[in-house]
Amino acid sequence: MGKLFSLMIALVLAGCAAIQPYDERDVQRDAGLAIQEVYEGALPTLSEDKQRHFAQRLYRLTGEQRWRALNRAYGERLKVRLEEDIVGLAEPGYAAARSRAIVADYSQSSAKQRARRAMLGEWGEIPFARGLLFRLVQAEYHGLLPTIEDHERALDYQAEVEWAAFLTDPSVIGIYAAQVANYAYFLHQLGVMDLRREVEAAFRRHYPPERVAELDDAEYHNWLYGLTHFVIADSRYYQRKVDPEAHAWVLEALAREADNILARATADIQAEVALVFLLAGREDHPLVGQVREALVAAIDPASGIIPSPSGGVGLAGGEHRNVLAIMVLRWPGRLHPGPDLSDEVGGR
Repeated sequence: MGKLFSLMIALVLAGCAAIQPYDERDVQRDAGLAIQEVYEGALPTLSEDKQRHFAQRLYRLTGEQRWRALNRAYGERLKVRLEEDIVGLAEPGYAAARSRAIVADYSQSSAKQRARRAMLGEWGEIPFARGLLFRLVQAEYHGLLPTIEDHERALDYQAEVEWAAFLTDPSVIGIYAAQVANYAYFLHQLGVMDLRREVEAAFRRHYPPERVAELDDAEYHNWLYGLTHFVIADSRYYQRKVDPEAHAWVLEALAREADNILARATADIQAEVALVFLLAGREDHPLVGQVREALVAAIDPASGIIPSPSGGVGLAGGEHRNVLAIMVLRWPGRLHPGPDLSDEVGGR
């Protein structure tokens, strides 16, 4: 267990008898710092993608320059991969072949993964297009897109993909809701096409309020993830605040479900729900405080992190859940875009 977490527990047990008042938010911030300390010590042992995920969010949360190195390493890998895809797109059949390979290699270790693999296998070049779309928007986030030769070829390709049909299909929304919201915003942010309103309407048709109460846990979680990602994607993944009025329907739906979110949702989803209110400037909403209390209570004293629903404390498997918890618990109220890597990675 990290030293910060030990300090937090000691202060709580001592009745917070310090010279300066030590309130609940201090306890929560220290809990976030304690989880962060555990992960910082373990980062070199995690995969490059986990390191990227963690470093992006910590930079955007804190603006601390020490997170730039891992972001820069990611930017270098990202540029190489995008350049390979852009060259490949000049070859007939490249996207189709890549899509077949992606579906063939897709994990089948859980029912959700098997369902997604089967779904993606029915959508032609979408498996390749979605990965390319993610890489393009990541490059744009980091100021790298203009530095990539012939990147317009990839954007032109995206404009030809059947995104409208895919993103508004009920069977896709039913198992892929968070990604559906993401892709709608990515396409808009890249200037390819604007499907945000159509996708929102399709999502709301698929999940009317009267249906939500009847959802099993798997689809309830899918619905919640979808809701949160309309806001998270709009924030450019924690780079800016969002307009609460534009997302009033999301905030209202989450507020109505407060009790069920606390009872039925995993720590990952609870953290994303709190982040939605924080991104909308609603830190004073009661659900934010309730989620923070739940996250602190969920920390395993032995490992210093929040375990999986089954009690697992593996650091790699818990990175997503725990970095979200760090963000909710430490939330400073200001976000930092980027980082812009154009001067460090952008040379052709």
